[in-house]
Amino acid sequence: MCRSIPREMGLRGYLYRRRWFVDCHGILRLGTGAVEAASAVASATMTPLNVEAPANRLLELVAMGLAVEKDEMVRGVPSSLSYDSSTLMPAGCGSIHGSRSATVDFSAVQDTKGSSKSFPKHETRHLSEHKNVARCARFSPDGKYIATGSSDTSIKLFEVSKIKQMMLPDPRDGPVRPVIRTFYDHTQPINDLDFHPESNILISASKDHTIKFFDISKMTAKRAFRVIQDTHNVRSVSFHPSGDFLLAGTDHPIPHLYDINTFQCYLSANVPEIGVGGAINQVRYSATGGMYVTASKDGAIRIWDGINASCVRSIVGAHGTSEATSAIFTKDQRFILSCGKDSTVKLWEVSTGRLVKQYLGAIHTQLRCQAIFNDTEEFILSIDEPNNEIVVWDAVTTEKVARWPSNHIGAPRWLEHSPVEAAFVSCGTDKSIRYWKENL
Repeated sequence: MCRSIPREMGLRGYLYRRRWFVDCHGILRLGTGAVEAASAVASATMTPLNVEAPANRLLELVAMGLAVEKDEMVRGVPSSLSYDSSTLMPAGCGSIHGSRSATVDFSAVQDTKGSSKSFPKHETRHLSEHKNVARCARFSPDGKYIATGSSDTSIKLFEVSKIKQMMLPDPRDGPVRPVIRTFYDHTQPINDLDFHPESNILISASKDHTIKFFDISKMTAKRAFRVIQDTHNVRSVSFHPSGDFLLAGTDHPIPHLYDINTFQCYLSANVPEIGVGGAINQVRYSATGGMYVTASKDGAIRIWDGINASCVRSIVGAHGTSEATSAIFTKDQRFILSCGKDSTVKLWEVSTGRLVKQYLGAIHTQLRCQAIFNDTEEFILSIDEPNNEIVVWDAVTTEKVARWPSNHIGAPRWLEHSPVEAAFVSCGTDKSIRYWKENL
C-alpha cells in the first residue's frame, strides 16, 4: 500500500510537505501539490513557470513572492498572499546575516598568486572541558549559541554573549560561566549536533544509534524530550530548512530521512551501487533544502535531490581511496567544499561534479576533521594534525594565508565557524573547547 506524508499543516506545510509522497516502491517523489503551489506563487509574482524546472525552483519562486509581498507592504498595497515569511525562510537557514556576509563567485576569478587577502588575527580562550574527547560542535543559525558533544556522552550549551563577556579584560560582573546547560542522555559518544531553524531545539547524533531532541529553553532540562531510534550508528544529522524533516548519515550507505512529527523514516530506492564501505561521515542540506550532500568512508561525495531523494551525482574517489570526512554547500549552492583523509580540501562544482579548486598544505590522515568556510566564505579553515595547527587558505586563490598553533594538546578534532561573525570554535582530543574571535 502506498504511504503518504499526512496532516494538514497550513501554508508552510502546503509548500514544504506537499512536494513529497512515497510511492509503492518506497521512493520519495514530487507531488502535484508542488506544481499547484509553484503555479500560485508564479502567478502572484508574474514569473514564467516551467513545471519541468529543477526541484528547488519552488523555493526560488517562494522567495520571489516574499520579495514582492515585502515591496507591496512598503508601498501600502495589500498582499494577496497570506503566509508568514518567517515560517518559510527562517533566519539562519540560508538567509544572509549582517553586513559581513557575502557570496564569493569562485568560478569568476582565476587563481592569482600574490593577490590573496589577509586573514585577520584572532585571540583565543579556553572555554570549558569535557571529561573525554570533545568530538563535535555546532553554532545556532543566529550565532547566539554553541553546542559541543563529547565521548563522555555529554552535550554542553554555551551562550556566545557570555563568552564575549568572559573575554573582556575586566568583566564587570566578575567571573562568567559561559556554559548555560549540560545535557546527559546518551550512552555512547556524540558524533554530531544541529539546531532547529525555528525552535529552541537541539538534536544530537550518537554511536548509541539514537537521535535525541533537547529543549534548550528549559533551564532545568538535562534529558531529551524525544528520541529517534535508528538501526545504525548515527554519524551525522542535518535539519531541513523548514524544520519539519531531518537527515541522518549513518553506518548505512543511504541517508535516512525522518519526518520529525511522525518519526517515520524514508529511504530512497533510486541510489547508485554503494559498497560496504559507504558509511556516511557527514550529511548536510543546502540553504533551500533543494539538495543535500554526503561525504562517505569510501571516499565519495554524493549529491542528492532534496525532493525525490534520488542520488543525482556521485563523485567517486573524490578523496581517492581515503575517507571523505566532510562536505558542505556554499551559500549560493553552486559549489561543495569537501575534506578527506588524503590531506586535501577540495571545491567541486555542483552542476558538473568538476573539481574547481584544491587546497593543499595541511596533513590530516587520522581524525575525522572538517574543512569549513568563514562567515563570508572568503577563507577556508582546516587542521594540520602533525604540527597541531589551524591552517587558513584564501578561498579564491587557494594560497595559505595563516598557520596558527591550535593551543590544544594534540590536534583539534573539529572546527566550526559562526554563521554571523568572525569567530569559530575548536574541539580537542585534549577534551577542551576553545573559542576564537577576531582581534579588533
